[in-house]
Amino acid sequence: MSDPRVKLGWSNRHGFKPGPTLPEEFKMSHQLTTLEICAGAGGQSYGLEQAGFGHELAVEIDRDAASTLRLNRPEWNVHEGDVREIDGRDYRGIDLLAGGVPCPPFSVAGKQLGSEDERDLFPEAIRLVREARPAAVMLENVKGLASARFQTYRDSIRGELEKLGYQTDWQLLLSSEFGVPQLRPRFILVAIRGAKFKKFEWPGAVGTPRMVGETLLPLMSANGWPGATAWAKRANSIAPTIVGGSKKHGGADLGPTRAKAAWLALGVDAKGVADEAPSAQHPIRHVPRLTNEMVARIQGFDESWVFSGRKTSVYRQIGNAFPPPVAEGVGTAIKRAIGAEAMNRRRLAVVA
Repeated sequence: MSDPRVKLGWSNRHGFKPGPTLPEEFKMSHQLTTLEICAGAGGQSYGLEQAGFGHELAVEIDRDAASTLRLNRPEWNVHEGDVREIDGRDYRGIDLLAGGVPCPPFSVAGKQLGSEDERDLFPEAIRLVREARPAAVMLENVKGLASARFQTYRDSIRGELEKLGYQTDWQLLLSSEFGVPQLRPRFILVAIRGAKFKKFEWPGAVGTPRMVGETLLPLMSANGWPGATAWAKRANSIAPTIVGGSKKHGGADLGPTRAKAAWLALGVDAKGVADEAPSAQHPIRHVPRLTNEMVARIQGFDESWVFSGRKTSVYRQIGNAFPPPVAEGVGTAIKRAIGAEAMNRRRLAVVA
């Protein structure tokens, strides 16, 4: 039986040991602190880490995704359970509250029930903001939340945060503008307490979008497939948005009918996910399926991150992740805005 863990992401660069009690070594460091909810398999977590944020707590209800976080960052405090179980007062004065709250209430692929959907966790995020009073807030969701249908709901979230002393802004960002080889639009809320919000600027595009072919050629040719180079030249575009799906619907494939057609135009069979790359025995004109490792590259992960679980679970973790480069870009912008003052405020809170 093959190892259910798939190597896909980054190594730990910080050595921070988070938890409700801030370690002594952190008190003299220059790292900001994060309480992250709905952390998933670590896409946003890694991006924020790269931006200079350490995790005091990462909350994730899915067992395999929580295991993925522990495999990659065993020193993190990972709470495997419902965000409703967390008391924000235990993290009073945290620098950033972040999270990728569930998208089904706003997804165009769902019923778009918004606040009437039991999976809507924006109220829990607001509760935690009220209890923890972070310097900044970052919440991401699908572009469906940006539609006119949810204008009143967006205004209600903004109103609640303004009552708590935060200035807010929403922005629709395209992952392709951050070096991710797919469009993947994400609708992001940033809120910062007080006058520091004036220093916040949304990150702009970073270079030229990467193409699917150049991104995946090393993996597609790894087993000696003679058609890999020609395939990469054909796949000279960004990918359709990766769809993670849910446990209730189907297995690991790359999306609905329209997405499958777009993948086929890139030379990819999107009806499933392969266990390995094409071999030297496959014909030059073979139409390959992507492996989970390839899907992870399309999502912005690199080779050293480890995913826990079986094939379909790993695919869903990857497909539902917030691309790390986008999280890093927004996290860096937040860090510039709140600066050293936030770190000093956190240290004073710990001493008190």
